[in-house]
Parts: sequence; C-alpha cells; structure tokens
Amino acid sequence: MKNKLVVALLIIGGIVLLNIAASFVFFRLDLTEEKRYSLSDATQSLLENLSAEDSTDVFVKVYLDGEELPGGFERLKRAVTETLEEFKVYGGTNINYKFINPNAETDTKKREEFYVELAKKGMNPTRVVDTKNGRQVENIIFPYALVSAGGREVPVLLLKGTQGKTAEEKLNQSNENVEYELATAIRKLTLKERKKIGLLAEFTKLKPLNFSDLIASLQERYDLFIIDAKSSPTFQGLDALILPKPDFPVDDSTKYKIDQFVMNGGRALFFVDGLKVDSVGLEGNFAQPLELNLTDLFFKYGIRINSNIIKDGASCAVIPLVVGDLGDKPNIQPVPYRYFPLINNFGKSLITNNLDLIYGRYVASIDTVRADGVNKIPLLMTTPYTKTLNAPAFVTFNDARTDTEQAEYQGGVKTIAYLLEGRFQSLYKNRLLPNDPKFADFKAESQPTKIIVCSDGDLIVNEVSQKTGNPLPLGYDKATQHTFGNKDFVMNAIDYLIDEDGVIQAKGKEVKLRPLDKLRTRDERTFWQVLNIGLPVGLVLLFGFILQWVRRRNYGTA
Repeated sequence: MKNKLVVALLIIGGIVLLNIAASFVFFRLDLTEEKRYSLSDATQSLLENLSAEDSTDVFVKVYLDGEELPGGFERLKRAVTETLEEFKVYGGTNINYKFINPNAETDTKKREEFYVELAKKGMNPTRVVDTKNGRQVENIIFPYALVSAGGREVPVLLLKGTQGKTAEEKLNQSNENVEYELATAIRKLTLKERKKIGLLAEFTKLKPLNFSDLIASLQERYDLFIIDAKSSPTFQGLDALILPKPDFPVDDSTKYKIDQFVMNGGRALFFVDGLKVDSVGLEGNFAQPLELNLTDLFFKYGIRINSNIIKDGASCAVIPLVVGDLGDKPNIQPVPYRYFPLINNFGKSLITNNLDLIYGRYVASIDTVRADGVNKIPLLMTTPYTKTLNAPAFVTFNDARTDTEQAEYQGGVKTIAYLLEGRFQSLYKNRLLPNDPKFADFKAESQPTKIIVCSDGDLIVNEVSQKTGNPLPLGYDKATQHTFGNKDFVMNAIDYLIDEDGVIQAKGKEVKLRPLDKLRTRDERTFWQVLNIGLPVGLVLLFGFILQWVRRRNYGTA
C-alpha cells in the first residue's frame, strides 16, 4: 500500500513539474508532411516584433462565416482559423480576430446595406451555387478579411487561385496563400522602415496615369521615387530600380549608372518590349525593331531579348471584333487574339507560386547566353503551341478570325521573363582608363544580387476607361471583366528581390491534395464502411472481454 502511495505521489509530482517547465519552455510540433500548421520564420519574426510594440494592435475581421458555407469554403475558413490561432501564439495580445457572418442579419434591407458597406471597402461578394437536399441553393459569400491597425485597414482577398484550375484546386491554392496574404497585410500596416524604389520613367512615352495602379501599390509598401536620370549622378541609395516600358533609347550615361547600380548590389526590374508596335489603321498594327541601347547590357548579364512577337495558339486573351452584321448593326463578338497570350506556364519560384494567369500584349521571346556566375531562372513561359513573327511584320486583327492550325504552331515553349541571380560582370569592364574620373568608384564585378527581365512592357501598364478617364486596375481585361495576376507578379517580384527572407517565404507553403480513389470507393464502399464502423466496436468488445477474463482469473467468479 505504501509503495502504491509513493508511486502516485511521484506521478503527480512529475505532472506538476512538467506543467511548470512547459510554462517556461515554448514548444510546438507540426507532424504534417508539408508543415501546413507551421509559420515561416519571417512571419514569426513579424508577429513577435508586434509583441514588442505595445502600441501596435492588429485586429482581423473575417467575413468568411456562416452556417451554410459549401464544403470547400468551410475548409478555407478552417485554414484561416488555424492560421490566425498560430498568429496569436507569436503575436500574443497584439493579435485579435473575429469571424462575422454577413448573412446573419434577418432584415433584408439592413443586410443589403451591410453588403454595400463591405463593397465600398473593396470586398465584393462571390455567388456560389450549391446543392442542398437535392435542390440548388445560391449562397452569397464574402471570402475576405479586413485587417486593421493604427487607424488604417486593408481588405484581404482570401479566395485567390489560377484561372483554368478546378474549383477544388483554386480553394487549395487559397489555403496555401492564407498566411502570405494575412502577413502581407499586417506588414503593410505596421511597417516602420520602408525600402526605397526608383521608377525610371523618362524613357517611356506613356503618362503616369498609365502606371497609376502600379504606383499606388508601390506607395502602400515602399517609398517611391520618380527618377530623373540626367540630374541624378548615381542611383545608389535605392533598394530597387524599375525601368517601365521604354520607348526611347536609354542614353549611355544612364546605362552606365544602371550598370554600376547593379554592380553595387542593387536590384533591378526591366519591362522591355522586343518590337515597337504602331497602329496603322483599322486593319492592324505594324511591328518594327525597337532600339533601346540595352542589348549589350542584357547580353553581358546573360540574356537576349529577341526582335520578334510571339503568337500563342493555345492560351490567349479575347478581343471584341466585328464578325459580321446582325440586322442593320455590326455583330461584335469576343474572339481569341493570339498576339495577347495568357501566361499560365510558370517557373518554380516563390515569385510565381499560385499566381493567376498573366495578361500579355505583343510579347517577345528571351534567349539565354553565357554569363559565368549567373543563374538564370525562367519565370513566365508560353504554351508549346507558338509561332514567332520577326520584324518587320504586319500584325492584323483579322488573324483573330482564323482557327488555330496545330501544324502552324510548333515553335515550342518560349520564355518571356527571367530571374537572374549571382555575380554579374560589368559591361564596362576593361573599358575605363585609370585617368577616367569614373575609374575611382568603378566596380567591374557585382556583389551577389538579382535582376528580373521581362519582354513585355505592357505587363505593368493599366488601361484607362474611355468613359470616365479613370485608370483601370492593372491586369484588368475589359472583354472578360476579369483582373489577371499582373500586379501580383510585379509585387511578388519586388518583394523577392529586396526582401527574399521576408514574408514572401510564406509563398513556399504547399498543401497537397489527397483525393480518394473514386473507382475503389465505388467498388469497395461496403467493405470500408464495415471496417470503419465494425472495427472500433469490435476492438471495444474484445478489450472488454479480455478485461473480464483477467478479472475472473485473478479474483475468481464475480
């Protein structure tokens, strides 16, 4: 009896000591294969720094709630809940959240007013048709969260996936993006030190209005400067430099400054067309060579933008075109236009993970050339069914009227954007003499750095509404009224270039789909039902029988 009492006291004492130790030692274990319940180191650091700032409180309102959520959205809600719970572990009392059902209000008028209020904040509903008890039911769902801090708020779209994917795949992509989207919003609201981005816009004929969405998005996260290349002796001090759709040659002085900016570890993004496309009338456009004085610079860094235009026969946007007459009026229909490829072939990179389609216009192919010490990673690629037109070329709208002939589109996959990483050699190496004033500060080889080159200048250009004169969202297609992933690509690219160990790391999360084998579930349904129901019951009965047998053996017949 005494021995049993000692054992009991030791067990109780051990439990107490374990709990005391647990209060001082933080320990969490994620046993899933893809670490779906673990936050990236950058997100953990972001949230822990919030805890150190007593004045920084973040509140998240999640509108993805309700009793009638379809199964896929219920899974997305669960992923959001799990992520926010993890956020609270690292952010402590500085992170709080609440789920709100937008459809909870029974009064129709008040519910509609609430919908309008959400729409004014940039949160538009998604209408989902679901089957309940053999009937189709339309659900109005708001897959959004509203993150607020310091008197400001940012809407976060939780449902983001690639066009062309199945509904299940889109929801799975959304699950993977939850941490990144929420962490990005928190960083945007609480960032104290902002990186500096330079926009080298003096070589384009486009107006600032054509880059307004890009400029506004950059200003939310960074300090943006419109650079005057002639009056700037150097570009040092900037964290990244963007050259947006140049139409005029870059002068030698500016090219030298760009080169030395890269040599000093600066990050750069080039959105450069391969050809100049000018309208010649209603029949089409004329494409001719575009001399920008950048060919030798790119060649030295390891790539060459070709003077051509790619036609993609398998994935392209549509344009409104008159296909005939409808009574006494022209019959305008959306038809595929192969000169505007929709990029759905991405390289393996955090920049392109779970991106929506990219809307391209008159893109050129990019080839790689030898550049020792530089790693070339393709980011955006066409389908294999391509055809290229070399300059000069007449680009007709009537091309949209013809069907795609597979035999004609055998050009293979073409890359239109590359990420270049490594140590670059200066274009001006062995060109400067010791008595040149530039020689003292000249660098012939770069520090480890990164640049991105894209052969579509229009990728970062937003259209302007002809009715209102207001800029449209970047990547918005008036024909389909869909906003493609152009802005996400650019913002991901900048995040990766200047803060690769930051929140962008959360883009690497992968949640694998593990669907059931439909044939086996059909053919073996009865077996698995019996196994799942009968096995637990059988184990309980077996355990009870063994326990009763042991008691009778030790203590005799009850």
